[in-house]
Amino acid sequence: MAHLTSKSAYDQLTARLNRFPQGAPPTDLLFKILALLFSEREAALVSQLPIKPFTAKKAAAIWHLDETEARNVLEGLASRAILLDMPVRNGDTIYVLPPPMAGFFEFSMMRVRGDIDQKLLSELFYEYVTVEEDFMRALLLDGETPPGRVFVNEPALEQSMKSRPSTPLRSAQDATSLQVLDYERASEVIHTARHMGVSLCYCRHKKQHIDQACDKPLDICMTFGGTADSLIRHGYARRVDQVEGRDLLQKAYDLNLVQFGDNVRDGVAFICNCCGCCCEAMIGLRKFGALMPIHSTNYIPRIVSEVCNGCGKCTNICPVEAMTLVSANDPHKPNKRKAKLDEDVCLGCGVCVRVCPTKSLLLDARPERIITPLNSTHRIVVMAIERGNLQDLIFDNQALVSHRMMGAILGVILRLPPIKQALATQQVKSRYLEALVTRVKV
Repeated sequence: MAHLTSKSAYDQLTARLNRFPQGAPPTDLLFKILALLFSEREAALVSQLPIKPFTAKKAAAIWHLDETEARNVLEGLASRAILLDMPVRNGDTIYVLPPPMAGFFEFSMMRVRGDIDQKLLSELFYEYVTVEEDFMRALLLDGETPPGRVFVNEPALEQSMKSRPSTPLRSAQDATSLQVLDYERASEVIHTARHMGVSLCYCRHKKQHIDQACDKPLDICMTFGGTADSLIRHGYARRVDQVEGRDLLQKAYDLNLVQFGDNVRDGVAFICNCCGCCCEAMIGLRKFGALMPIHSTNYIPRIVSEVCNGCGKCTNICPVEAMTLVSANDPHKPNKRKAKLDEDVCLGCGVCVRVCPTKSLLLDARPERIITPLNSTHRIVVMAIERGNLQDLIFDNQALVSHRMMGAILGVILRLPPIKQALATQQVKSRYLEALVTRVKV
């Protein structure tokens, strides 16, 4: 009976995680992971928490506990990076349960710990996330809006500009087409961050425990804003300033690592510096690349075939195997090869441009710009609509009482294209929402 009770608590927690657009498919492996990270009592309590940020007073009311006891539970969870805690101006603290990924899965491996078996946890993560396909398939393929995005390699853009023919007309055209906006620059995220921390790379740390790690550095993945502040205070990140942040980014550029971060324009919470061999995002993108929505930057490599010598350096460095070598069809050199790009798979990161010895690769602007959500509320609402669980987001028993939360959600819906507005109203089945979508012109 105790086993059934325990299983029930973790089942409830799994159900709670899956009310959020970035959930986790229920399997025996997930149960084992959650059992390592949460006690049975914690699982039962966390399963009742709202999706929106909340206070200790709110949690106490939900749990029917004394506020002091509820705060102790919340602080214990935050100290293990299960919850994020953020002080607010009135002296109170708000808490939020992050999704499994990007969230408390990664946080659990972002420092060396003695309170849990990180080797066992690494083995479970590897099986659940990398070997089994359900988790990454759901994360990457459900819906058109991905949770993460690639940042363009800024030195590759600069190199592309310098390598182009220098005529006044061409220079003006290139300056316009290769204009990179602030939110597309990892350097700008670093420059504007209120808090910034660096932690162990979850992916390489996990691979280290299963003897599959590469030689790329561990201490190089960055968090920002309130997420960074919480992780820093609890020892899961080390605070860095802008100078060190820029140095870390340059180090990542020098090592040809790909910057993969939050799919938002404002309030980026993380940027990972990814290798193709260890990074779960890169492995997933490589596995499902041709099937999934675009996670790319607004740029794509152009191959100058006349200059390409077929050395293969671009194919070796591409983290998602978008570059291949094919015959150059040169009758005078039958063994000559040249690079070929699969545009449907390409991330537009630009690392191939950096390693090309003949300058035969240049970044061009994509014909159509990729739309990046404004902020996390915008992204979460759109993801919920696309994945069919907007009703869970709006009618979460705690979220419904917040007019501010409802207003933020409806504000996003009212700015959506008509087709997605229709999807939203179908899911919620609300005359109030239907009337808003029909009458309000934004």
